[in-house]
Amino acid sequence: MATYDLIIRGGTIVDGTGNPRFTGDIAVKDGLIAAVGKIQGDATDEIDAAGKIVAPGWVDVHTHYDGQATWDQEMAPSSWHGVTTAVMGNCGVGFAPAAPDRHNWLIGLMEGVEDIPGTALAEGMKWDWETFPEYLDALERLPRAIDVGTHVPHGAVRAYVLGDREMPGAVPTADDIQKMADIVEEGVRAGALGFSTSRTVLHRSIDGELVPGTTATEEELVEIGRAMGRVGYGVFEMASDLRREWNEFGWMGQISRETGLPVTFAALQSIAKEQPLDEQIANMRAENDNGANIVAQIALRGNGIIMAWQGTVHPFRLRPSWQAIAELPWEQQRAKLLDPAFKAQLLSEACDYSQVPEDIIGISMVVSGGWGMQFEMDPDFDYEPQADASIAARAAAAGVSGDEYAYDLLCRDGGTGFIYLPILNYADGNLDFLEALQQSDDTVNSLSDGGAHCGTICDAASPTFMLQHWVRDRKRGNRISLENAVKRQCRDTARLYGLDDRGILAPGYLADINVIDLDKVKLGKPWLAFDLPAGGKRLLQKAEGYVCTIKTGVVTFRDGKWTGATPGGLIRGPQRAEMLEAAE
Repeated sequence: MATYDLIIRGGTIVDGTGNPRFTGDIAVKDGLIAAVGKIQGDATDEIDAAGKIVAPGWVDVHTHYDGQATWDQEMAPSSWHGVTTAVMGNCGVGFAPAAPDRHNWLIGLMEGVEDIPGTALAEGMKWDWETFPEYLDALERLPRAIDVGTHVPHGAVRAYVLGDREMPGAVPTADDIQKMADIVEEGVRAGALGFSTSRTVLHRSIDGELVPGTTATEEELVEIGRAMGRVGYGVFEMASDLRREWNEFGWMGQISRETGLPVTFAALQSIAKEQPLDEQIANMRAENDNGANIVAQIALRGNGIIMAWQGTVHPFRLRPSWQAIAELPWEQQRAKLLDPAFKAQLLSEACDYSQVPEDIIGISMVVSGGWGMQFEMDPDFDYEPQADASIAARAAAAGVSGDEYAYDLLCRDGGTGFIYLPILNYADGNLDFLEALQQSDDTVNSLSDGGAHCGTICDAASPTFMLQHWVRDRKRGNRISLENAVKRQCRDTARLYGLDDRGILAPGYLADINVIDLDKVKLGKPWLAFDLPAGGKRLLQKAEGYVCTIKTGVVTFRDGKWTGATPGGLIRGPQRAEMLEAAE
């Protein structure tokens, strides 16, 4: 009888602690790492990892698979990129608690904020829950290729308590606030990993309304934080415009000091934020110096949109000629777009901004004509592009207008061209500002938005981008070490959410493992697929270089292909005790 279930032999082990890499073997038994080093004995299965990197499975703490996780076992695209644990329910949007008459409202909220097709959500979800604990039970019934955990989302909680009174600017009563706090406490006790809210004008429902929570008072937010404090664990997660008059860091610090729990927020260069990023970090550190535990979530590249004719956004969507064909089937649209007369008419028109909310007109103008900030996506596109790669620069070199160059670019390959617009995190035209933040213990690599923004981005590939760009290929500034990169995407993200049973390759930890050929790691070209329920669209991106991904000791992916194995499940609450018992 074999001593172990699996042995990975001869790999270069980067164990997630940040310590130097070393060559060795890893033995797995009963879903846990049984030994690391020079392994004697045999196994039912062996993987030759000579010349390959062996690292923990990626732990992605900012995703939006809240609907998809109820029907999809593969959990693509995150699972394609070595993710073995995903935390969803971020930014205050999700599907529980859900009153029976609020299903469509919650779908509209998710569709507007996270650009997930409402038709896909409506067809894919069974809604076999109402309360948050019942939603967790529904998630637990479906095995998956990866583990998932989730927050209690502010939007759903507010809608459940306030009902028809929920609208922008709604002020809950003291009784309402207590009911919300009770729901959050119930959800965390049932296994939620925390609570999330959104306070940014960029997040709107499909009807254009600000999401619940945007105008919530400090009293409401602090009481919800205290509800988690009564349980004794949970992360308070927030996306916010960080307006100075809101004193966000003040109440975040209060919640953290009072409860002893971590508070985390999206830290971005953003025209929607009054506070520059360095001011955000300074304010966070001032609170932490006073006893708080606030953690900044940082993205590793420009956050923005990939624009295409069939995508959710493109530069010409506000021109009358496009509006006239916007609802036509794609084949009819394409015929029009490739017609020189239609092109000439459209390019002669001005954008109609009358349908755009006033507080996001600036962003809409950048989308519609900010050619100096938009970039042509070549086959080997560099996500840290220089100014000479912009639409403006290439149009000038070609002797045409930015409008015409962009139009022709989108029409390439039968109308499947892509334009990259980094709205956030690219104000300097480079990523140098992230170098120091990636060496900081008060930041974590995050904000992939896996499963969301289906027609505009595919940042679920963030861990692969980290390896390809920041570790191996970056030319415009300093790189980061492989050891630090792995630590930040494994141990650090896991620890933030109390998942102390994963993120490190050592005896007693979950056998969540990636075997990677670092020399071959490469992001593939994005493409638009129409494979969600009801034919819903989503941008997808695969990667080369993942030899295999292992979840709880079971090989889930080999050479980028799903094996069909579903060892993943639902995470309920922190995972400390099981880890300690298993390690003894």
